[in-house]
Amino acid sequence: MHASQRINVDFPYASAKGTIAYMQKTTIHTILAGLLAQRGITPTELSRRTKVSQSTISRILNRKIDEPTDAQVHPLAQYFGLTTDQLRGRQPINELGQTDACQDVQPPPHPELLPISVWDDETPLDDDEVEVPFLREVELSAGQGRTAIQENNAFKLRFGKRSLRKYGVQTSNAVCVTVKGNSMEPVLRSGATIGVDRGKREIIDGDLYAISHSGQLRVKQVYRLPGGGIRLRSFNRDEHPDEEYSFDAMREQGIEIIGRVFWSAMFH
Repeated sequence: MHASQRINVDFPYASAKGTIAYMQKTTIHTILAGLLAQRGITPTELSRRTKVSQSTISRILNRKIDEPTDAQVHPLAQYFGLTTDQLRGRQPINELGQTDACQDVQPPPHPELLPISVWDDETPLDDDEVEVPFLREVELSAGQGRTAIQENNAFKLRFGKRSLRKYGVQTSNAVCVTVKGNSMEPVLRSGATIGVDRGKREIIDGDLYAISHSGQLRVKQVYRLPGGGIRLRSFNRDEHPDEEYSFDAMREQGIEIIGRVFWSAMFH
């Protein structure tokens, strides 16, 4: 019997049932990173939509700006339907009414608490719940370090059917993946869990995708290149520079798009 964690993607924090985990005090850095992850929006896309420079957004996310100016914060807060004080962490988001743009981002009443509900295999599914499997790397019997990606039916997360419909995801296409390494920090830290829609493999430049690279699970921003190639981009570009693959290189190295990331969460 294994324990599972209840996830409600309409509400980025699970409900508490006697167990409360503590997290860092909420700041503009953590709030902005959480909003980006919850919406599946990249810093590049946020910059395009708000006209705030990508370097400013990256500096905020990487804690290189402790107190950004109101001129920098206001367009970001306005986009998410928040006040500048809410985005700065000075006022709980749920104290004020939200605009339609931010109705699916509601932190818990106390910004320093992250409640988690735990159940086991014997807990029945609610009528509006489905179990979504994880993908995992499995070493092939031939050895030589080669791996293949398969569903791990022994470990699943629960999602509401209505929530998946809201994201336009068919239940049969939904899988989860665990992010490994620091290449996607600060938006997706190592150990973060993402939801992937295998029904959406057409590349939209700058969106996040789960990728199979010779049997290795990777999560990257993807851009199209002329001739059918792709560019893979990490958020942590200081340590992980862009990678470019031609159409022929993709075939040779077994690079395939698994699906588009539609949701993410961090449990530790």
